[in-house]
Order: sequence, then structure tokens, then C-alpha cells
Amino acid sequence: MEVITLQTSVEKIPRIGVTYAKRLKKFGIKTVQDLLFYFPARYDDFSEIVNISQARQKLGETVCVQGEIIEIDTAPSLYGRMAITKATVQDRTGQINVMWFNQPYLEKSLKENDFICLAGKIGLGKEGLFFNSPAYERINEIGENEELTHTGRIVPVYSETRGITSRWLRYIIKPLLYRFCDQIKESLPEEIIKKYKFLPIQEAVWQLHFPESFEHADAAKNRFSFEEIFLIQLNVLKEKIRLMQKKAHACPMDADLMKKFTDSLPFQLTDSQKKCAYAILKDLEKTVPMSRLLEGDVGSGKTVVGTMAALNVVKGKASLPAGRQVAFMAPTEILAKQHFKTVSEVLKNFDVKIGLMTGKDARICSTSDIEQTYEVSKKSLLGDLENGQIDIIIGTHSLIQKGVEFKDLALVILDEQHRFGVEQRDHLIKNKKLVPHLLSMTATPIPRTLALTVYGDLDLSLIDEMPANRKKIKTIIVEPAQRKEAYDFIRKEVAGGKGVFVIFPKIDSAATKAKEALAKVGGVSDIPPTGSFMPQNYKFNSLASLAINEVKALKEEYERLSKEVFPDLRITMLHGKMKAPEKERIMLDFKKGEIDILLSTSVVEVGVDVPRATIMMIEGAERFGLSQLHQFRGRVGRNDMQSYCFLFTTDPSMLNRRRLKALVDSNNGFELAEKDLEIRGPGSLYGTMQSGIPDMAMQGLSNIFLVEKTRAAAKELLEKDPTLKDYPELKERLKEFQTKIHFE
Repeated sequence: MEVITLQTSVEKIPRIGVTYAKRLKKFGIKTVQDLLFYFPARYDDFSEIVNISQARQKLGETVCVQGEIIEIDTAPSLYGRMAITKATVQDRTGQINVMWFNQPYLEKSLKENDFICLAGKIGLGKEGLFFNSPAYERINEIGENEELTHTGRIVPVYSETRGITSRWLRYIIKPLLYRFCDQIKESLPEEIIKKYKFLPIQEAVWQLHFPESFEHADAAKNRFSFEEIFLIQLNVLKEKIRLMQKKAHACPMDADLMKKFTDSLPFQLTDSQKKCAYAILKDLEKTVPMSRLLEGDVGSGKTVVGTMAALNVVKGKASLPAGRQVAFMAPTEILAKQHFKTVSEVLKNFDVKIGLMTGKDARICSTSDIEQTYEVSKKSLLGDLENGQIDIIIGTHSLIQKGVEFKDLALVILDEQHRFGVEQRDHLIKNKKLVPHLLSMTATPIPRTLALTVYGDLDLSLIDEMPANRKKIKTIIVEPAQRKEAYDFIRKEVAGGKGVFVIFPKIDSAATKAKEALAKVGGVSDIPPTGSFMPQNYKFNSLASLAINEVKALKEEYERLSKEVFPDLRITMLHGKMKAPEKERIMLDFKKGEIDILLSTSVVEVGVDVPRATIMMIEGAERFGLSQLHQFRGRVGRNDMQSYCFLFTTDPSMLNRRRLKALVDSNNGFELAEKDLEIRGPGSLYGTMQSGIPDMAMQGLSNIFLVEKTRAAAKELLEKDPTLKDYPELKERLKEFQTKIHFE
């Protein structure tokens, strides 16, 4: 018989099996240890037990009582849609009715004369006061001092999925804690535990699942928040140390070339652009690989700064003889093609050979004759790349596919793909002796706490000013009653030759249906807004069907706008189901003024520079986070004309009002990122960028003191022991952590 340990697969645990193991896998739970480290999302306080007469005075409140079942019965509801289990429970002070909806199995598990502990809300129905679907637990005797699990204590509530409830998790986890908790090995160094007075790991795991008090739960949370951010810090700092030991091309700054480049531009660089460019160019001079993140608001001029670095690498004096190359990667085909066009134009006086490679497209442009951009076969392009005849290659993820070889790659520039750098840079260089420098660019302002942890291996440069000719975008919240006035204003702008973006939110029709269905059976109906995490127990048929529904909803909005609101204007829609050439053609027509209004879902990248667009109209603005709204707003205001952002709302809640008001008051992306972190938390703000970070670490990222403390501790430990050879348990924990966490 196999010995069960912390590393045993959960499917081998009694009462779990294959079916439940598959469900647990959705949470990343594969082993007993994973299950013990699956911590509650929150707690219900059922610790105060009152008698029934006291409970009857607490209408609408959550209370906990103990009593004896004197009657229990299950029958169909009036319309036969669900089963209703009714019971009467009494103690020495009185009786109270209990009702459960759609849980007919209760009649088999609970019998007359059973003693029971109940916790839930007191409701008022036709038959008087009653317990409304309370949590329950059989007990031996009323008033006995026995250990409870689901009631009569601070009760853990976990994130759930279809077929996995908090009650089931408590039922499974508690006996496993008794059996295996003492096998969990301490991973934090003893000196850190003593210094910060943390709970030992075994006690902390117990107190997180079944805390004696909220103070104990907080102490356990503090320990694991520290530990998980500490592991992130160790991870990024070890990566930084690893890179410091590698060698890169030294690309000395060619001051004359850089002056020639800036003089050729039709505009002047801002002081902020100059400072960032200088820091990057000085990094490129070193033989240690650069790892730098260039932050700047939408439209602040990051691409020009990146292009300066690329030019210095491929045409600087130190780059002779020729052959050093730059890879410039963008997240979408549209943006890759935009960068290809922009970079080709600004380098038109410098005789640079630029290639473009996306999923289906391959082109080459020699900037000495910018008109001569021609399509080539991928095979021909790859041959030129390998032979060193292409200086700068711009593309999507196709640049890291098998068969892409560089003669001498010296610099990698990434647009909005910050964490791409670590693994994929290794892929780009394969086993070469020299590592390319890395410049990552983002228009998503990153709060300081996040920069110190998740991006702790990257040096930061910040473009914190906009070009001088840009006017502040006027942002206006539009209530339902003010729509006509806003529509009239938009029509006037279009009459003046201006363009309008309309962002239509990702639909949640499936969630709405789920909400309606749950409401009918008395279930939970608090569906989160579109754009936030959707719990898995809200069942969607499939991602494909949801995408089809989104396109359908977009078409319905297109019909409404084109027939009812703006029948006299030229409206075109853009969505993710379209092929790249069609998207590109539509964006070009919009840019040329052949389309008045471009309607798009939020999932479509609309970052193409359209100077004539002066209005960004966002439907259901309350469904987006502040940073996302700020990104949308940055699509307009790219010239010297006054631009506007209209936030159309349907939800007047205070939280949404607070978020949207912050957008009205500030045009500073960094201020808004901090505000969004405060309001929504980093999980909502950076979910796609930090997929895989544990919940406790995400919560801790809001605390700058905790972040700085973990960074200092990680740095001190690695300076003393870079390989962690004296900390085997921590080293193993870090290894496990690295396999689970992934950055996109």
C-alpha cells in the first residue's frame, strides 16, 4: 500500500478521487501540500452562539444557534421548480423554523431528535421568522464544548468552482491538517522568523484555515504575505544576478549619430525623453546585458526613444563592421505593422534595412529608399536575417518561432510584454556566448510597489512628460439622461472632419443569464462587472461561444448607432474575429477620414496612431479599471486639437463614481495606477501581467512597507548566500514557486 505524503496526488486521498481531483486542478491543486496551501479568501464570523429567543430578535442579521430538530420534511415548491426542506429547531428558550432551498439530501442527513448548530440570516416569511438557508453541523449535545468546523467559530470561506464548495473543502482539509501539518517543513530562514516575529509555518497554516481569532488569522496572513512576496523578490534578484554574470555587446554611444537623428525629427524631444534615451544608451555601452523597463503614458514618445537605441546599435561607430541586429517585438500584427511604418519613416535618412515578420506577412524596407517596401517570402526574410543583411526585424511572437536565426542579435525591444524577457530572451540567444540587451516598453504606468517586486530585475526609466503641443483631454462622465447632448456634440465634431472611437465593453450575457437563473432559486446573484475576474461557477458554454456572443452584441450596438443615433454618419465596426488584413484596412480607412466612427470591443488593439481622432466614447465605462480607461483615453489627443473622452455609465454606485471621478480629475497615468491599485487591487489591475501570483502576494503588493521589507531581506540573504546552499528548504520552496508562477 502506497504511503501517503505531502507530495501524494490528491486523487489518491479518500473522499477525493479522480472526479474531484479534476475539479481541484482548476485551482492548481495537484498534491496534498497544494491543498493545505489553498488558503481561504475570507471568513464568516459564526463564533458567538446565542439562544433561539435572542436569535428571533435579530431579523436580517447573521446569528448562530444550537438546538434539537423536532421536525424536518422536504417537499416541492408551489410551482415545482425546486425542493424546499423545512425544519423546526428548539432549545430551552424557544423554537424557530428553518428553510433550505434545493438541498433535498438534507432530509437524509438530518433527522428528528438530532442536535444541530445553525449559522445564517434570520428572515421573515408568511409563516413568521425563519433561518434562511443556514450553514449547519450536527453536534453531540447543546452547549457541549466540542470542536466545530462549519459553524460556531470563525469559518473559512474559499474560492469555489462548480462541484467544489467551501463546505466540502473544510470537510476535506481539516482531517488532512491533523494528519500532515506537522510534516510541513519551515521554509523561511530562522533569523527572518525571529526578526519579524512570524508564526512558525505549521501554526500559520492551521491558523489560516481554522483561526482561533481574527488576530491569529491576521498573524498567519502577515507571515504568508511576506513569504510569497519574499519569494518573488528572491526570484527576480536571482535573475538579475544571473544576468550580471553574462556578457553582452558593448555598443558605445555615437554622439554624432544621435545628434543627426534628433535633428532629423520633425519635433523636439522632451527633456524626459532625452534623459531616458541617455540612460539607455549608457547601459548599452556596458558588457553586462541591459535589462530596462521604459515607462511612459500613451503618446509620450517611447517608440522614438527605442528607435534611437536601435539606431545606435546597428549604425553606431562601434557597430562596424556591420552586422549587429535588433529585434523589436509587438503584441499584435496591427501594432507590429505600425512600428514597421513608424521606424522606417524616422530612420529614412540612415540607410537601415528593416524587416517585418508576423504570422502571415513578411516585408523588407531599405530606409535609403523608403518607397521601396516590398513583400518577400518568409524563407527569403529568414535567410537575410541569418546572414546579417537585416538590421532591425520587427514582428510579433513569430520572431521566437523555430527556424528564426540571427547573425548577431545585440538588442531586443519589447512593446507591452515586460515579463516576456526572461524565458524568451534565452530562447532568442539559445547557446550564444553574448546575450542581447533588453529594453521593454510599457504605456501601463506601474505603481512603485509592483515595480519593486514583479519588475525588480529591471531598471526603470520614466517618460513623465508629454509633447509640448498636446492639450489636456477633457474627460466627461455622461449620465443616461445626458446621452442626447453628448451625441449632438459628437455629430458637430464629425462635421468638422474629426474621428470618433467608440469602445463597447465585453459582454456578460452569459453572466446575466446565470444571475437571473440564480435569482429565481434564491441563490447568489452578485455577478461581478465585465472586465473583472469571472468565478468559474458561472458556467459559459465555451470561450468560442462567448466570442460569438460578443460579436453579436457588437453588431447590435452597430445597428443601434447607425440606424437610431447617427444614421447620417459613416460607422464601421472592428472586432477580434476579423482577419488581420481586414483590421488593417479598416484602421487605414479611419486614419484617412473615410470612416467617421470606429466601433470596437475592448479586446481589439486600437493603438494605431490616428491624429484626426478627437473623441473617445466608452460605453459601460464603470466596467473597466482606471488604467484601462486611461489607455483608451490615450488613443485621442495625439495632435494640437482639443480632444474629449466621454464615459457613458449605467451604474451609479459610489465605487464606480469614485473611480470615474479620479479619471476626470487626473490625466496622469501614474497617479491613476496608484488609485486603481488602491480601489481594485493589483489582481484586477495587472491580472494578465502577473498571472500565477498567489492571492496573498497580490494583496501584499498594496503595502509599500511590506514590499520594501521583503526586498531588503531578499537582497541581504542573496549577498550572504547567492546560491542558497545554507537554506535547502527555502531553495526547494523557491524552486516549487518558480514552477507555479508564470509571467506573460
